[in-house]
Amino acid sequence: MRDSMGIGVAVGAAGLAFGTAAVAAGLSPAQSVFMSLFMFTGASQFALVGVVAGGGSLLAGVMGALLLGARNTLYGLRLADLLGWRGVRRALAAHGVIDETTAVTLVQPDRGSARTAFVATYAVLGSFWVATTLVGALATERVNDIDAFGLDAVGPAIFLALLWPRLREGGGRTWLIAVVGAGLALAATPVLPPGVPVLLAASAALIALLGPPSTPRPVPGAGTGSGSTAEEARS
Repeated sequence: MRDSMGIGVAVGAAGLAFGTAAVAAGLSPAQSVFMSLFMFTGASQFALVGVVAGGGSLLAGVMGALLLGARNTLYGLRLADLLGWRGVRRALAAHGVIDETTAVTLVQPDRGSARTAFVATYAVLGSFWVATTLVGALATERVNDIDAFGLDAVGPAIFLALLWPRLREGGGRTWLIAVVGAGLALAATPVLPPGVPVLLAASAALIALLGPPSTPRPVPGAGTGSGSTAEEARS
C-alpha cells in the first residue's frame, strides 16, 4: 500500500504536464480530462497530442498512440493469469493495465498481495492523473514553461526503480536482456516513430530462449509462508 501510494502520487503529478500539453495542442480542458479518464496511458496520450501539436493529422496521432500502447497487451497476458479475475472485474482491470500497475503487481509474493497492489496503484494513480490533468489544463495560461518542472521524467524514473530489484536478483542473462533492450530503444528513438522503439526493445526478451534457463539468486526470506509456496507451485 505504501509503495502504491507513493508511485500513484508521484507519477500522477505528471498529469500536470499532460493537461498543459493537451490544451496547448488545441484541446479543451474537458477533452483533456476525457482522454486521461478513458485512455489512461500517459505515453500514448503525450504521443497523440504531440503529433497534433506538431501539425500532424489526428489519424497519425491515434496510430502512434495505439502503437506505443501495444505493450499493454503483453502486460495484460501476464496479469490475467497472475490476478485470476473473471468477468466484469477482469474487464475493469484491463483499463488499469499500464507500466506502473504492472511493475508493482509483478513484484508481489502471492496472488492476494498482487491484487491489493494492482487495485491500490490503479486507484491512486488514476485519481491523481485525472485530477492533475484538470489542474494543468486550467492553469495553462499561467504556466510559461512546463518542461522546467521535469514532470516528464517522473514515470520513467519510478519504473527504473521498480525494475532494479529484478536486475539485482537476476543472473547475467537478465542483465544482457536489459542492456540489449535499452540499447535498441536508444538507437531507434531518433529515427523511428513513437511506439516502435518500445516494441523493438521488447525483442531483446528473445535472448531468454537461448540456452538453458538462468537461475536467479535467492532472495532473503523467499519461499517462506503459504503465499510464496503457492506462487512457486504455479511457476
